[in-house]
Amino acid sequence: MADEVFFRMREIDKVYPLEGEDVHALKKVSLTLDEGEYLSVLGPSGSGKSTLMNIIGCLDTPTSGEYILQGREVENLDELELAELRNREIGFIFQNSQLLPRLTARKNVELPLIYAGVRPRERRERAEAMLERVGLSDRMDHMPNQLSGGQQQRVAIARAMVGNPSILLADEPTGALDQKTGAQIMELFQELNDEHRTVIMITHDLKIASRARRIVHIIDGELTDDPQWGKSHQAVPQPKQAGSAVQSRDD
Repeated sequence: MADEVFFRMREIDKVYPLEGEDVHALKKVSLTLDEGEYLSVLGPSGSGKSTLMNIIGCLDTPTSGEYILQGREVENLDELELAELRNREIGFIFQNSQLLPRLTARKNVELPLIYAGVRPRERRERAEAMLERVGLSDRMDHMPNQLSGGQQQRVAIARAMVGNPSILLADEPTGALDQKTGAQIMELFQELNDEHRTVIMITHDLKIASRARRIVHIIDGELTDDPQWGKSHQAVPQPKQAGSAVQSRDD
């Protein structure tokens, strides 16, 4: 039953019409996650990573196939229902922190709670607790331009977590950071997963992907957990990951 499923994609296709022909961005993608997993989706530019991220994050819907998140059949939801599910269940972290420049760190973190209708006092308390959790208790009233790149990304992570979403969905979260700062951000993701938070990392970077407990590969819109499959598609080879529930089109 759908209400017993945390996260499941089955035979997901995404087709875009382009200049009179269909472009298949995703092809029969199937993926199952348990709550508390740490997954990396590894693939090069143009592989379908962004399309997959948009569907996982309820920013888009598949052309065909089944996507169930926390018991909801996502492919059947309208725009309002998608927005409600997205705000409640998905915490987004992007390559650039995408903080609003005229709001303090605290006010940026409060934003999802405003959309959720949380009262001002509770919003403030929850935002401050999240900023303290990511090590920014002394930067709450700073504007984004008063923060380093790593601090801005920590604010973005706090904003993603403040609504207690089911999934933290990160798209190249260290891509705009130097190596040392990026490593610190990846340590924070590890700590969050150790607290049983579900993390999905979208990346082209083998080093970043290898920090996850499980890796799947996406090439030409197809998904697999078989590292040997990636070699024939000129993907980066990976050590085999045990316990995956991914199915490719050729399964």
